[in-house]
Amino acid sequence: MAERRAVVVGGGIGGLAAAVALRRRGWRVEVLERAERFAEIGAGISLWPNALRALDRLGLASRLRALGAVERGGGMRDRAGRWLSRTDNAEIERRFGWPLLVLHRADLLGALADALPADVLRPGCPVHEVRQDGAGVTVAHGAGTSRADLVVAADGLRSAVRARWWPGAAAPRYAGHTAWRMVTDPLPAPPTEGAATWGRGERFGYTALPGGRVYCFAAATVPEGTPEAEAGGAGSRGEHAELRRRFGDWPDPIPDLLARVPPERVLRHDVYELPPLASFANGRIALLGDAAHAMTPNLGQGACQAIEDAVVLADRLAAEADVDQALAGYDRLRRPRTQAIVRRSARLGRVGQLAWPPAVLARDVAARLTPAALTLRSMAPVLGWTPDEAR
Repeated sequence: MAERRAVVVGGGIGGLAAAVALRRRGWRVEVLERAERFAEIGAGISLWPNALRALDRLGLASRLRALGAVERGGGMRDRAGRWLSRTDNAEIERRFGWPLLVLHRADLLGALADALPADVLRPGCPVHEVRQDGAGVTVAHGAGTSRADLVVAADGLRSAVRARWWPGAAAPRYAGHTAWRMVTDPLPAPPTEGAATWGRGERFGYTALPGGRVYCFAAATVPEGTPEAEAGGAGSRGEHAELRRRFGDWPDPIPDLLARVPPERVLRHDVYELPPLASFANGRIALLGDAAHAMTPNLGQGACQAIEDAVVLADRLAAEADVDQALAGYDRLRRPRTQAIVRRSARLGRVGQLAWPPAVLARDVAARLTPAALTLRSMAPVLGWTPDEAR
């Protein structure tokens, strides 16, 4: 069989994972990234057992375990700092075979990029046009033209490839809240457990990273495009001040964590999700990651699902010589699962952002009365996924 070629549009986590997976299946791959370098703008990331199984298929799980920190415990607290629920995360590893691993997004992206030859990666190379014919796909980009058997569109929430080839698709939908992400300087005594504290229309969470650093995240219900959110981004001192205004009197250790965050490290983005698509494939083009199923961060599954996508896509292409048939199988396997997780994450977000006092009280009571084992068992359809399901 002649060597098959793929062009991956977008050099984020999903795009690089797809490139690694395809190369391991014998494809010649080119990754086109419009930014001048392959770098992740972000903070921490949680890799749950399902993602670690996929990364193990890519030969990267051991390296990432060395780069990350295993979260040993966590839970939810109310606005007064009282525990609503607690989880011994050793049970996650016992039940699902892999731990919950937390690391910096840049470390994950770096590990994926390092798994690829330098000539595969083409930074500073925006895509101008994608054209299909009966024999393949032509991609016009900043460095010329590439001919391929397959295009993997991993170009994110505002995917230009999706806009061109899925013209009837609904636009991303605002989830009703904005989010902050940040990483502290090293702390002499970082928290030993992670926690998410739920208030009224606001949440604040944290979990330990390697080196004594702590990854923090927060959310607040505000109208879409609220001016602070538009001004937010790396280097915004106004965002740090906004966080301290909102969360500076919340239970310990939240005030101290905020004091240990350099203002320039605060990132802020309004949160969106993608309404369900009718298909993740169109001819020789496959959507992957946020381009296919952008979700809210409430389950910590956005990047995890993109990594799953990459493994399943490569597996289907290895199992089916016909690309069209392989992409039909990819769509059949990935669309129902990811769209169900999008819905589940959205429901959790709505519960977490409740602001009406009686509803908040009912939510907190329900959380306190729900056994931790039941909560973990309910996550089995998400965390128990294995790559063998794609075969």
